[in-house]
Amino acid sequence: MKIVGLTGGIGSGKTTVAAMFSELGVPVYIADIEARALTNRSKVIKRKIIELLGNKSFKDQELDRDYVAGIVFKDSEKLEALNSIIHPRVARHFKKWVAKQDGEYCIKEAAILFENGGYKQCDATILVTAPEEIRITRVLQRDTTTKQAIQERMNAQWTDAKKIKLATYCIENINLEATQKEVKKIHKKLSLA
Repeated sequence: MKIVGLTGGIGSGKTTVAAMFSELGVPVYIADIEARALTNRSKVIKRKIIELLGNKSFKDQELDRDYVAGIVFKDSEKLEALNSIIHPRVARHFKKWVAKQDGEYCIKEAAILFENGGYKQCDATILVTAPEEIRITRVLQRDTTTKQAIQERMNAQWTDAKKIKLATYCIENINLEATQKEVKKIHKKLSLA
């Protein structure tokens, strides 16, 4: 089975695009959701995150995402250390998940697919983009956060210009109808390849 990486910066609409592929019958793995679940149930991950970021990292047995984001998106070394705790476990979980899937290809949606080298394990990649102002507006409508916090996350990720060079396909996600057409076009290509 071919593995297609799907990525994009915060607020680009990668989850929306992933849902469009899912509607076409493509198995979709959302790395962020799986990372959250693994983080909350693994004692080893919890212990390592607490060692790295302190006891306040967890509230009511779950990762306090706002607290953690407030630290790691201002400190690239801590972000890298956090990723090195979580991402290898997500990669192992993904491998097991792929073995259970059917179809021509599956989608792995991951926010930092290029930054962490995950794209190297993919047969193709799709980058979802949108203008920065639109992305910020989307995140402000979706999350309880600030423009500054969103900007910090954007600054911690690669620019679209850098990611485009590594992407097999690029979808500019401004208009849902146009995005849907692009998804169908890419799906057809991937199904025939």
